[in-house]
Amino acid sequence: MVEGAVAGPIEVGPIAHGGHCVARLDGRVVFVRHALPGETVTVRITDTSHERFWWADAATVIAPSPDRVSPPCPIAGVCGGCDFQHVRVDAQRGLKADVVAEQLSRLAGIHRSVTVEAVPGDDGGLGWRTRMRYLLADGRVGMRAWRSGRLVPLPDGGCLLARPEGRDEPFAHTSETGELQVVVASSGMTVLRDGEVLAGKAVVEERASGRAYKVRADGFWQVHPGAADALVEAVMAGLRPETGEHAIDLYCGVGLFAGALVDAGCRVTGVESDRAAVELARGNVPEARFHTGRVERTLGRLPRRADLVVLDPPRTGARAAVVRHVVGLGARRIAYVACDPAALARDLATFADEGYELASLRAFDLFPMTHHIECVAILTPAVRES
Repeated sequence: MVEGAVAGPIEVGPIAHGGHCVARLDGRVVFVRHALPGETVTVRITDTSHERFWWADAATVIAPSPDRVSPPCPIAGVCGGCDFQHVRVDAQRGLKADVVAEQLSRLAGIHRSVTVEAVPGDDGGLGWRTRMRYLLADGRVGMRAWRSGRLVPLPDGGCLLARPEGRDEPFAHTSETGELQVVVASSGMTVLRDGEVLAGKAVVEERASGRAYKVRADGFWQVHPGAADALVEAVMAGLRPETGEHAIDLYCGVGLFAGALVDAGCRVTGVESDRAAVELARGNVPEARFHTGRVERTLGRLPRRADLVVLDPPRTGARAAVVRHVVGLGARRIAYVACDPAALARDLATFADEGYELASLRAFDLFPMTHHIECVAILTPAVRES
């Protein structure tokens, strides 16, 4: 079958990690975007480059799910930014919970139900993104198509996921080319083109849990306005820090969790590979000590023991070498903040092999209308049977 061909009808199976559903076409696995479990659809084949499976989009929905809605945005399904605009918001959270539970079961042997929590700061799944990237080309402004660099022009009114105060800004730059970033921070809006500041400040201020944090406008900060507070609350509730304890904050960024731990009376050591972020962290949390370097290469410079550990690794996870070193610190509690459930599950399996068990797990809908999900896992030393 050639790419672009329409096939079916087929019955759509369960949701899979990545925002698509699993189906079968003439015995071959097909990952279908913009469908829902239980639906009957025809599909348009979009990628046949893999021998074992193909990619497809739902073309015609013959028997729709009761969870299906009309997407609020006219370019939903074409733009690569949204996977779930065709799904009721509460049902989106159910799908994400299913994915987290499936990854934990399959990759870590952990069987538990998962609830995805909403956080304040979006309007029915819209208007939440404080950091946006746009393409500028040929007098047009738009988003990238899914798995492509092709420009999809923005509709009138801009991207509905973006914070309303920043939606009109991209249309003022259609005479330019390159990549445009619009950042709506606590301290105001910054606009950058290809890294150059066009308006606003290169370093902005964000607030979380009663503290102010300086962060580069083009640096990392959670994009949902309720995310930082929600994650800090979950980490601190899970760790239960006590005054005088020593905490290590790995992949610490500009010091979000370090600040909360210092405020709880802990002595904190942080590690971050981004040199600019570390310099800001030192100003944001002067009470803590910070090291610059890749975590896996910096472990030998850390204290040999710690009471508490926070890990907030990139999408690839912490991986086995880091996990094993963390276990060797002998912490009574470990908080693992994860933006990818598969990487989380793999690392939890390594923790289990090394003697730490999952004590609790919370999942947060920090990316409405997309398949992305953030989790906070709390680990404790496993109880040995006598």
